[in-house]
Amino acid sequence: MMLLKLAIFFLALLLLPDWYINKVYIRRLPWKWLRYSYWLPTVLLLLGMVAIFSLYSPSSPSMQQLSNYLLLFLCFAVPKALFVLVHLFMRGIYRLTGKKLYGGPIAGVLALGTLGYILYGATAGKENFKVNEVTFFSADLPDAFDGYRVLQLSDIHSGSWAGNSKALQRAVDICNAQHPDVMVFTGDLVNNLASEVTEFMPIFSQLHAPDGVYSILGNHDYSMYIKWDTPEKQRANMDSLVHKQAQMGWKLLRNEHTVLHRGNDSIALIGVENSGNPPFPDFADLPKASEGVENLFKILLSHDPTHWRREVLPKSNVQLMLAGHTHEMQIRLFGFSPSMFVYPEHSGMYLENGRGLYVNIGLGYLMFPMRLGAWPEITVITLRKK
Repeated sequence: MMLLKLAIFFLALLLLPDWYINKVYIRRLPWKWLRYSYWLPTVLLLLGMVAIFSLYSPSSPSMQQLSNYLLLFLCFAVPKALFVLVHLFMRGIYRLTGKKLYGGPIAGVLALGTLGYILYGATAGKENFKVNEVTFFSADLPDAFDGYRVLQLSDIHSGSWAGNSKALQRAVDICNAQHPDVMVFTGDLVNNLASEVTEFMPIFSQLHAPDGVYSILGNHDYSMYIKWDTPEKQRANMDSLVHKQAQMGWKLLRNEHTVLHRGNDSIALIGVENSGNPPFPDFADLPKASEGVENLFKILLSHDPTHWRREVLPKSNVQLMLAGHTHEMQIRLFGFSPSMFVYPEHSGMYLENGRGLYVNIGLGYLMFPMRLGAWPEITVITLRKK
């Protein structure tokens, strides 16, 4: 059903603008070969769509091919859709006022600008790593941890970076240059397979902080989007991912905690498995993970930000939760992102009664090989005594 809805949406996005442009411009061209040539990219994209929706499997090595197809699709379909919307708007103004506003040229310039922005997002934009400095104040913070710095990464999606280790090396160098006290990773290290991270293990192993590098699992790390031959093979994939993180020096927290010390003071770093609304998995056990540290200041690593309102706020006394998952849907224009219609907390810091949730929008990308405005994020959170 989901694939059917996506197919209908893509068909409408591709064909409706072409129908309008053909009606207004193309059918008036004097050369038949040129009128037919206009439809060639659309026909090729339609054939590609048939192949994608009928043959694509997440477990195949064709993820890069899917991403490339989606990029081509966006480069053709989105600028044309914008052209049509602007042109219709200008025609509407002309009919109301009688003023000629050169709707075609204006729409054309905006469409070309949109194409340029998409190409930027697919090249430099997805590697435009941004360091966000955030301060979290809490009266519960022990004195010795005033000024403690936590660096957060999330949603690397290693498979999407295949063959581009140079970019991830630069991101790791940026992280180490922040000199945090501890580093945390809040899930989705891979798209589907543990093998995706192998290429980058020497790079991720370079991440370091005095109190260590800690991680949790995200929904993609469970490899639930692949049709496995047997449950044993799926478990073997998970075991491999866990082993690889250990080899990199990362300490994976699976419904457990560790205690960080400064002098005579301590805080707890808690990590739970993914806790999401359906269809995302819910394997978290926060009571188990928090057992024995109820009276400490607590930082919770939980991949899905919806966990905050479902359980963390009403059923715990966790002071600060760090999440990822949303990617800000990899697009933010003039402060707007479609993710706000899906996630009440989708980007940045949220505060309620002195307790906080920070949603990191991720370092990597998935499916759509680009970021537009929602630049890849490295977060440094400084804890302050209130």
